[in-house]
Amino acid sequence: MTTTVSRRRVCALMMVLMAVAAIVSASAAAGTPAPNVEMRTAKGPRVRLSDFRGKVVVMEIWASWCPNCKVSFPAADRLYREFKDKGVEVIAVNVDEQRKDAEAFLKAHPHTLRVMFDPRAKIPEAFGTHGMPTSYIIDPRGMIRYTHEGYDTSPDAAYRREIMTLLPEWNESSNRN
Repeated sequence: MTTTVSRRRVCALMMVLMAVAAIVSASAAAGTPAPNVEMRTAKGPRVRLSDFRGKVVVMEIWASWCPNCKVSFPAADRLYREFKDKGVEVIAVNVDEQRKDAEAFLKAHPHTLRVMFDPRAKIPEAFGTHGMPTSYIIDPRGMIRYTHEGYDTSPDAAYRREIMTLLPEWNESSNRN
């Protein structure tokens, strides 16, 4: 009987590990090209991620219903204000199905960063995003260099360090033209 219970536990553990491996492998990983997704601006025109090629891009995927987004959104706005003149574009991609929910959130959280809308959540699907908020830091060549899922206050220093690591690449790419 103990052998049967042990086998069941091992099988259950293996199934959990395989499920976790499938989830991890499905997400956009550092060192891979960022999907060239399409987003909508607040006024409606479509923008592609490739339109920002040549810049360091911090793309944060968020929703009004996400408790951690209430903290991460203002932090992303601080990053934008700090780095906007240094070749960094911070894009907050909202995935609320109802635009009024996003608008209420934005009214309560004054910001200067660029907000895009993806009500059908095609961007999280393309990136293999598993939770909200999730941020991707993309280099000037369009490669994902860093991924952050979830949020607490400790990543702020990591974001700054990662951006500072990529800025010399922006300087090189902008000097080539």
